[in-house]
Formats: sequence, structure tokens, C-alpha cells
Amino acid sequence: MTSLLTSRRPSGARRAPRNITAHLFLGALIVYFLIPVWWLIVASSKDATGLFAGTNGALWFDKNIDFIGNFRDLFTFNGGIYLRWMGNSLLYSLSGGLGATVLAVLAGYGFAKFKFRGRSFAFALLLGAVMVPVTALVIPTFIMMAGLQLTNTIWAVILPSMLSPFGVYLMRVYIADAVPDELLDAARVDGAGEFRTFVQVALPLMRPAIVTVLLLSIVATWNNYFLPLAMLNDNNLYPVTVGLDLWQGLASGNNGGGFSLWSIIVMGSLVSIIPLIVAFLSLQKYWQGGLSLGSLK
Repeated sequence: MTSLLTSRRPSGARRAPRNITAHLFLGALIVYFLIPVWWLIVASSKDATGLFAGTNGALWFDKNIDFIGNFRDLFTFNGGIYLRWMGNSLLYSLSGGLGATVLAVLAGYGFAKFKFRGRSFAFALLLGAVMVPVTALVIPTFIMMAGLQLTNTIWAVILPSMLSPFGVYLMRVYIADAVPDELLDAARVDGAGEFRTFVQVALPLMRPAIVTVLLLSIVATWNNYFLPLAMLNDNNLYPVTVGLDLWQGLASGNNGGGFSLWSIIVMGSLVSIIPLIVAFLSLQKYWQGGLSLGSLK
């Protein structure tokens, strides 16, 4: 017994430096990813002079902290149009995200649990669509929307955002493993129709994947810049991404406030990421529940 204990000590001693190295590496990654967020918080507290000629550097606060002033200017500049841009982004991201999630769930379930002619070919086309950059589809989408006379409307942003090939692929892969065929067959034997089997048996098991696709779709639509830039020419329809770029052009051209606009732009960038943080924090419990379910299986 003594020899056995002594033989185990060196392995534990060798394991300790590896754990320390792993923790140091993870700590370095956390710092690396949090630096931009920290800079955004610090820069949002500065006035225009502090942004470009601050005495305490870019990563620390100046003597004059002006969070309230920048926040007030953000929502009052140009008639408070920033609030409208945030509302537009919320509308586009929720509508596009929910639509993309519904279509991804239905298509993924069909690919995973039903056999039909051309299924393999259709799924191969889906995989090909995943590999196509989204920006490469903007011009063809613009031509199609122009033919339908939908450009410069909210539908020109919402309808393309409802298509998510990657979401369909993710749902198909998840459903194939997480929803057993035996469970569906048992529900059918008990007299449940296809719709009831889908809603009451399969859908609850898809919850982690549904939340994942929903969040990915919402974030992608919220951060989308090129599509609304190509589709819209009305300032009142802009999302926050295009709106902030419009202000950046004014600041660079020294028009409409010019130099002082930069502090408003930085504050607007900080405010624009708050809804995404709230969404991730409020929905993470569903991911945790899915991980626990997977461990039990």
C-alpha cells in the first residue's frame, strides 16, 4: 500500500504545473478579450479632448469623467435619432432571429427525421450555402428586393435575415442525436399525430439548440452592417450599426459637431452591446440545462 501511494505522488506533482499553465493561459485569454470592452467603457467616460489628448492613456480614466454628459448627448443629438436606430435594430434582430429559428427548427427536423427523395442532395446544397460568405449575397439580394419593390423598407432587412443555412445545419445535427427515433415511434404508437409528436415530444428536447440558433441569429442580424447599408437610404430606417457609421462620417468630415461627435459615437457603441449582453446572460441557463441533459444521457 505504501509503495502504491508513493508511486502516485509524482504523477500528481507533474499534473500541478500543467494545471497552473492552463489557468495562466486561460487568464491571458480572458484579459485579451476583455481589453476592448474595458477600453470602450473607459473611452465612453471621456469628452472629445480626453479621447485624443488624454493624460492617463487610452486604458484609464481621465480626471474629467463625463458618462452622464455623453449619455445625454447621445440620446439628444440630431433629435434623438439614436433611440430610433436602437429600436430598428431590435425590430430587425428579433424578427429575423425568430424567423430564422423557426425555419431552422422545421427544416432541421425534416432533414433529421424524415426520409424523402433528394434529401442528401438538398442537404449538400445546404452545406454549400453555409460556405458562401454572406456579403457575397448582398448584391443578388438587392437585385431581387428591387424587383419586388421592397428596397428601403424594413422587409428588405428582415426577410434575408430569416434565412440561416448554418442554423438549419446545426439543428439537423443536434436533432439526429438528441431526439431518439424510438421515442417518436412510441408517441406515434400511442396515437399522437405528427404535429403533436413534434410539439410535445421532439420540441422540448431541442431547447438548447433552439436557444443557440436564436442567439446566433439575433447577434448576426444585430451586427449586420452591409445588408442594411445596401438596402436602405432612409436615415429613420437605419439600424444602429449603419447609424453609427453615418455619425463617424460626419465626425471625420468635421461636420455637424465634428470633433465632439467622437465621444457620442463611443458611448453609442457601448450602449449598443448592452442588449446582446443581457440576451446572453438571460438565456445561458438553457445552455446549462442542455449540458446537464447531455451528461445524463
